[in-house]
Amino acid sequence: MSQSKTDRTGKATTKRRKFLVVVDGTPESEVAIHFASLRATHTNGVVTLLAVLEPGEASQQWLGVQNIMREEARTEAEELLHRLAAHVNEYAGIVPELVIREGRRPEEVKQLIEEDRDIAILVLAAGTGKEGPGPLVTMVAGASDKAFPIPVTVVPGNLTEEAIRALA
Repeated sequence: MSQSKTDRTGKATTKRRKFLVVVDGTPESEVAIHFASLRATHTNGVVTLLAVLEPGEASQQWLGVQNIMREEARTEAEELLHRLAAHVNEYAGIVPELVIREGRRPEEVKQLIEEDRDIAILVLAAGTGKEGPGPLVTMVAGASDKAFPIPVTVVPGNLTEEAIRALA
């Protein structure tokens, strides 16, 4: 479903709903990517893949090492996003938007949602391990004062490809 809006010149443009997926290289995030990609395809939407570089806790004397680690983490995030973007393109025939942020994951997700008003749905996949469903899913299921300002779709991290296609 797309909505009409006007651009700076007053001409009508089409607003495409964006499905935001926070990626971390886990199998669960791939399930979320598949689900969001199919939903975007079925609704003429866009997939936005977000990688968040969490800050380390190094002291000032290790600032040089911290900067090297930050650059390595950024390079790894870029490689992951480009690999996933190629996968989304092959899987669903769409080219996703790629975003890298530095900071705490929940705050960066909220900030991006506030900045990009076209982001309409956050798609998360629940973890399947002993660690629980994951920090973002736990946050969504918990206190409402920390809730995201848009609908959140939580898909089970162990969905089969057949189930994803049936649901999306």
